[in-house]
Amino acid sequence: MDYQFLADAGLYESHEEAIKREEVLGRLDQTVKLWVKNVSRAKGYNEAMVHEANAKIFTFGSYRLGVHGPGADIDTLCVGPKHASRNEDFFGELHKMLLEMPEVQELHSVPDAHVPVMKFKFSGVSVDLLYANVSLWLIPEDLDISQESLLQNVDDQTVRSLNGCRVTDQILRLVPNIQTFRTTLRCMRLWAKRRGVYSNVTGFLGGINWALLVARICQLYPNALPSMLVSRFFRVYNLWRWPNPVMLCPIQENSLGLSFWDPRRNYKDRLHLMPIITPAYPCMNSSYNVSTSTLRVMMEEFQRGNEVCEAIEANKVSWDALFVPFSFFEAYKNYLQIDIAAETDEDLMNWKGWVESRIRLLTLKIERDTNGVLQCHPHPGEFSDKSKPFHHSYFMGLRRKQGSSPQEGEQFDIRMTVEDFKRDVYAYSFWKPSMWIHVCHVKRKDIPVFVFPGGVRPNYVRSASEGRSVQKSLRSNSPQADAAMMRKRRKHDDHSRGFSLTESSSTTMCSDATSFEPNLGGNISNVKFPEDIPHNGTEIPGLSTTFGASSGSLAMEKPVIELSSPILGHQSPSKIPDDIVGVQLKSETLENGDSKGIKPFVSSTEEEQALGVATAGNGADFCSTIPTNRDLEELEPLGLPVTTHGLSNTSSVETQKPVIRFSFTSLAKATGNSA
Repeated sequence: MDYQFLADAGLYESHEEAIKREEVLGRLDQTVKLWVKNVSRAKGYNEAMVHEANAKIFTFGSYRLGVHGPGADIDTLCVGPKHASRNEDFFGELHKMLLEMPEVQELHSVPDAHVPVMKFKFSGVSVDLLYANVSLWLIPEDLDISQESLLQNVDDQTVRSLNGCRVTDQILRLVPNIQTFRTTLRCMRLWAKRRGVYSNVTGFLGGINWALLVARICQLYPNALPSMLVSRFFRVYNLWRWPNPVMLCPIQENSLGLSFWDPRRNYKDRLHLMPIITPAYPCMNSSYNVSTSTLRVMMEEFQRGNEVCEAIEANKVSWDALFVPFSFFEAYKNYLQIDIAAETDEDLMNWKGWVESRIRLLTLKIERDTNGVLQCHPHPGEFSDKSKPFHHSYFMGLRRKQGSSPQEGEQFDIRMTVEDFKRDVYAYSFWKPSMWIHVCHVKRKDIPVFVFPGGVRPNYVRSASEGRSVQKSLRSNSPQADAAMMRKRRKHDDHSRGFSLTESSSTTMCSDATSFEPNLGGNISNVKFPEDIPHNGTEIPGLSTTFGASSGSLAMEKPVIELSSPILGHQSPSKIPDDIVGVQLKSETLENGDSKGIKPFVSSTEEEQALGVATAGNGADFCSTIPTNRDLEELEPLGLPVTTHGLSNTSSVETQKPVIRFSFTSLAKATGNSA
């Protein structure tokens, strides 16, 4: 793998585009400086104060990390003085100024988001602009946002906005070789997008999550080249014992008293499945959106990536095999299709953003109402039918949980689940009657053609590919063969020889639906909802949920984190180092009762690695599932209400609304053959 490979994949922008981005940032910085002076003058400050008034633009995300590609947006932060408020001045006056500028297009404000943001295009360059209202009267040009004192006396939105920049800068400080880190991260971002697991909003991982995972591998292998780091990435995370956390540095407490990630103190911190901890104070879990279903998908992709890298090291395949796009619409037999529509471009943009932030709720609700047996694989992007203006479609693959035994005639009635999800979506504060959503079940053979490249459904021959071994599938380097390999690996999960996933004969295919009225088809029968669903979801094979000490003793200990970061050079491809698997946390308490540390504790034997257990005497095992304190837009499994048969839960649903029913029956009985 070299620069040319990445360049051929289109991962580098042209020199002209780089210059244009710098010009846009300069112009934006001038705009916010003029804005803050206007605000100061309007609020009655004297001319000397107006002259000194200042605001400053910082960058973060992929642009700051140096891994952005052509057409990527720029994540920016405006830091303003204490007298320039967020709602009245930033989303008021600055919004008006940008609206009047001819070079600004598609301006869209989201003031009620978890991290309030303004989105727009500036001279054709996409920009996401956050605002931090710090407790300073004057903003110096040489402001250092890494100073924790900036977090004093500010609101939560400012803390979250500042931490985007603070985390990005801290990552660059903690990696041993920035250029190697950047090249490796570009590769992993490309891989994640090709394999359909690059999307924070749908429950996978976003840019900052992948950056943290790659940075940890760079720490473990400080002398390795990017090709070696990519291979070790898959080897390490294929064996990682989630929910053990990934951390780049110790988690430090601070006198500011801000809440930080600590599963011993915060019960909700035990509920996340895949904790990836940010390195800047206050340290938080950046991957709180991950669900049981999306974790399963990512673990399967890590396994596949590890197998491909082993084949590459054996000179059996080329690097192209690793980046083969995932054939989403060939991987499952059954899908949910979610259609949305609006009347205008602006309404569709607003409605689309809201629905996308809610889609992961449908995954959580389905997991909840089927006791985790029915798992979802959301596609991270939307599709559009050109014949239907102001219309988008989303898809979710459906399958049975690994290891669950199908029962004859077993059905999954998720009608009430879908209605519950739609009620949440229609609760949008700015909803209009023209904003519409429709959810239905569609089989693989009935997937609408507009989702395929060129509008042509690819030919699929089951017998020609499903019998291939993993290595043969890798050699083919085709999406079809790759999907066949994934199906072959999953056949014991789906019990493909023991059941079939079918829908009720009366269920309507939404690919043929033309009415704007939601219609799933079918009749209601055997509607069952669990009365008591575990808050932490269903068990994932390989995940430990035990603690090394009782909850009482944990509550008495004050945490400190000391990171064990071994210096590892190039490693033999035949064996993963013993000190990077099964990471646990242990806490040490001084004789006077003060906290000495919560530190990542690593197991040293193969048996301990396999079990993912800590061997420290008072080791506190943070093998738990995790959500931090979030608002409504970041719903946690704990926040999902349990649906019952009560009238209060069903009175708002029309009695003739259809049911999505999946029947798992014995294929052997249906065909008269033995499995």
